[in-house]
Amino acid sequence: MSDSKNVILITIVLVLLFAVGAWIFLLPKYVTSPNSITSENGLIEYTNASSDLIRVTTPTPRAVTGKQFKVMGEARGYWFFEASFPIEILDKDGKSLAVVVAQADSEWMTTEFVPFTANVSVPESYIGPATIILNKDNPSGLSEHDASISFPITIEY
Repeated sequence: MSDSKNVILITIVLVLLFAVGAWIFLLPKYVTSPNSITSENGLIEYTNASSDLIRVTTPTPRAVTGKQFKVMGEARGYWFFEASFPIEILDKDGKSLAVVVAQADSEWMTTEFVPFTANVSVPESYIGPATIILNKDNPSGLSEHDASISFPITIEY
């Protein structure tokens, strides 16, 4: 009976070691950076940010847009600098299709949420998947002050 207990104990230890090893091996594939968080729906990626700092109301993740569309939402006042922040649209290969400036729609010198709007226009020749990146304005240029939110859309018409 003692031999069968030893076999069971050794089997349990080996299974646990295998599980821990697999977890350590696979974990880096699912973590993009220590400062990056993916939303619960898996579509919105926040880097040094959260939905408590910036929220986009239109377009929504996976939305289908035309070549010209508006980006609207709200961000805390400190997301802006001089009442604006940059938005970039990338094509499926990560190349820039457009860089536009979002403007605060009301007083931005606050810690509260401030509505914003940006008009986007991409090249007439582009149709396909794209990524919207809303970057916190960072006049210092110091990477520790960078923050962004990004999500996929499709440009079709």
